[in-house]
Amino acid sequence: MIQDLHRVMQLIEGEWRNTHVLVVGDIMLDRYIWGDVERVSPEAPVPIVRAVHRSERPGGAANVAMNLAGLSAKASLFGFCGQDADRDSLMVCLEKADVSAHLTSVETHPTTTKLRIVAGQQQMLRLDTEKTEEYSTEAYEDLIARVEAGILSADAIVLSDYAKGVLSDNVCRRVIEKAREQGIPILVDPKQQSFTRYRGATTICPNLSELSVATNAAAKDLNTVLSAGQTIVSELGLECLTVTLSEKGIALLRPNAKTIFPAVARQVFDVSGAGDTVIATLALAMASGLEMETAVQLANVAAGIVVSKVGTVPIMRDELLTSLMPEIELQAREKVLPADRLKTRVSAWRSSGESVVFTNGCFDLLHIGHITMLEDARRQGDRLIVGINSDASVSRLKGPTRPMVGQRERAYVLAALAAVDAVVIFDEPTPLQLIEALRPDVIVKGGDYKEETVVGAKEVRSWGGCVKIVPIVEGFSTTKLIAKATAPVLH
Repeated sequence: MIQDLHRVMQLIEGEWRNTHVLVVGDIMLDRYIWGDVERVSPEAPVPIVRAVHRSERPGGAANVAMNLAGLSAKASLFGFCGQDADRDSLMVCLEKADVSAHLTSVETHPTTTKLRIVAGQQQMLRLDTEKTEEYSTEAYEDLIARVEAGILSADAIVLSDYAKGVLSDNVCRRVIEKAREQGIPILVDPKQQSFTRYRGATTICPNLSELSVATNAAAKDLNTVLSAGQTIVSELGLECLTVTLSEKGIALLRPNAKTIFPAVARQVFDVSGAGDTVIATLALAMASGLEMETAVQLANVAAGIVVSKVGTVPIMRDELLTSLMPEIELQAREKVLPADRLKTRVSAWRSSGESVVFTNGCFDLLHIGHITMLEDARRQGDRLIVGINSDASVSRLKGPTRPMVGQRERAYVLAALAAVDAVVIFDEPTPLQLIEALRPDVIVKGGDYKEETVVGAKEVRSWGGCVKIVPIVEGFSTTKLIAKATAPVLH
């Protein structure tokens, strides 16, 4: 269970849109040739891959930025690239993903590229184009100046080190100092054998193998490695160390505390890029003030999503929301939403191929007729949204003595029903504005309506949806319940 789920949902469905994270590090272009293997070459004992499909994606530090953008945050990317066609391809990919790229072009180095040839789900070959020697002093100063200008509007910084020469000792020191001056978290994904250049960061996020190398402790002895990691936390002035443990999950290390959060069970196809997803999720969570325990739990969920894909593929916000749905469905509070957040949740449902049903009413004093109608409505699709009139709207419709039950209480009671996936309160006389914003696949009303009298019928049909009229349970109404409750008692 995710701690502080309510706050997490507020962030994912809204506030992360305004969260700005800087990513500084080694930028790459990942190219893929996808194909089939049917025979072995007669020229040499190697398989022949028949190319079927080609693709290219930002990799390295750029993949961290892609993960941030996929989670709907504002991502700014800083690093080096060559003056070549690969740079142009990279920039096109970043622009499509709405990543703000602030790259320093250099003549002396090519844009780092990795070409992978994949048959089925098996990587057959990787061809790297790169030059790992350090860059010129002028190039480093240009990079630092760009980063320092960007820090002024940043909520967090990620140093994504792939040991390609971008994150020198001087670059790390100056960026970390500037981040600490601004009071914003700085996270590091390390590839150096020593972590000393990252001194003063908020957290470093190595995998178990990287921590083993940095501590000279055998990776097979988990307790020894993690204990050595706790020592690093103190020595380097970190708040914590966040260690990815593959199928075992993520370990959160503080000087006097060690906690392992188990991995979310998934079928694993490819772990490449999982660390980028973890650090991007952690950065957003920390920038938003979440406790580290909650941040790690959320990063664990995100990692479980990307390892089930082939290749370096960033996470998307809708995927993260979909993974959290089982927890959301157990808490009525998380199903009562303002319209803007509900639109985001509807997007996640639709990304999973689910159809959306909408119905509405006052639902003042819930009775068996309401329950039956809602269950019938839910059977018309995969997700049911219930729009309820606000207190002011009910009073305008029913008179000054209504509603008997306030809008907040009505919403929570409805949200507690298993048939209901979301509840939204509207203040207008009709839900037409809400229907147009949510664009449901089906509108459901009770048998006392005719299709031509249903608000939104014309609109839902215009985008390919439909209206369903379901039977009502005779003899039950809120008006009758109120009359019975207020009738004088005869002696």
